Amino acid sequence: MRKSITTVMAGTLLVAGVLTGCASKSTPQSSGNPAAGGSQVTLNVWGMGEEAKSLPKIAEKFMQENPTIKVNVQALPWDTAHDKLLTAVASKKGPDVLQMGTTWIPEFASAKALMDLKPELSKYPEFAEANFYPGAVNTTKQGDTVVGVPWYIDTRVLYYRTDLLKSVGYNEAPKTWDELSDAATKLAARGNGNYGISIDPKEQSLEFMFARQNGSKLLDGNKPLFNQPEFVGAVDYLNSFFKNGSAPKDLGMDIVPAFQKGIAPMFISGPWMIKLINDQAPDIKDKWATAVLPKKQNNISALGGSDLSVFQYTEHKDEALKFIAYMSKPETQLEWLKLTNTLPATKKAWEDPALTNDANYKVIGEQMNASEPMPLIKSWEEIAQNFLKTFENIYRGGANVQTELDAFNKKSESILSK
Repeated sequence: MRKSITTVMAGTLLVAGVLTGCASKSTPQSSGNPAAGGSQVTLNVWGMGEEAKSLPKIAEKFMQENPTIKVNVQALPWDTAHDKLLTAVASKKGPDVLQMGTTWIPEFASAKALMDLKPELSKYPEFAEANFYPGAVNTTKQGDTVVGVPWYIDTRVLYYRTDLLKSVGYNEAPKTWDELSDAATKLAARGNGNYGISIDPKEQSLEFMFARQNGSKLLDGNKPLFNQPEFVGAVDYLNSFFKNGSAPKDLGMDIVPAFQKGIAPMFISGPWMIKLINDQAPDIKDKWATAVLPKKQNNISALGGSDLSVFQYTEHKDEALKFIAYMSKPETQLEWLKLTNTLPATKKAWEDPALTNDANYKVIGEQMNASEPMPLIKSWEEIAQNFLKTFENIYRGGANVQTELDAFNKKSESILSK
């Protein structure tokens, strides 16, 4: 279970030593340039998820242009990164630059873990708000502070096997909830361990995304709406795939080979999957495609991504900002696109033929016109994590949907009232 910042800070005295890969200390930061005398500064950068494993390649080019700065990249799995960040906050020992999932920004900004970059923005033309999509800029703001710079943005689309969908009567992707359910049922009827769709129950934005498609506002000010018909109907809909066997409760393998073998011929995910499928399953090159999400009242998807922030307790503010400015250049973000298939946050990069001439990116661009971030409030992460437990009780334990969502809504009220 994820811990809160308060819980971890209460145990600060138990935190001993410096975290692996961290060089920053809890002494006051220096705003000067430690490398002015020619000595090399080590800049510790924490990246999250699979794509962060490619970050050293970008860092290498930055170091070639800035020989007095050595960049040490540590790639953290998403499922452990949150708690490790909490420990860094409590101990005041952490990285210099850190990748922040957009839904994490409110929590860590309120804990004063992220440096306010507002006084620095005018010094770097790369940080101008006009360079980025407005939604991405909004994720970096908390009250009167600016605690990050947009790095990449993403949304969720439908991945599907064109050949297998055609075999059950669909010459194009399902366009409605009813069609998605029908196609999944027909695909699952192939038997022999095959399913119709893979629905990741640990994807915390998925149910909220479908609830919005069903007309839910999620929140009315500080009031949760998770036990109202719109939200309940969306959870019922997603649970129906597990109940009728068209989606596996446990796939038992990675999604790319499952997609390649036709075991899971449809799934919902982000743009990073394009490169993974191309690299790992070249034999199905002409047998799959992407599509905007099927529609109920609308087809709103989740707008996500990551920002780059400076850790409050860094001793290398200037070097950290220089690195983030480099990462914000359109040419750097296009290079990052080639390496990881994560979408650039800078609008200029979207003018490149690599994005304008690719059919899959056109789909993602279309879906981004109907994409919204999760509520940008401090408590959202806790609410979303609690929902994962609630949904597990439903799809795995067979619990009554309304009863579980009544309890979830009540718990969410308590969280929001803190």
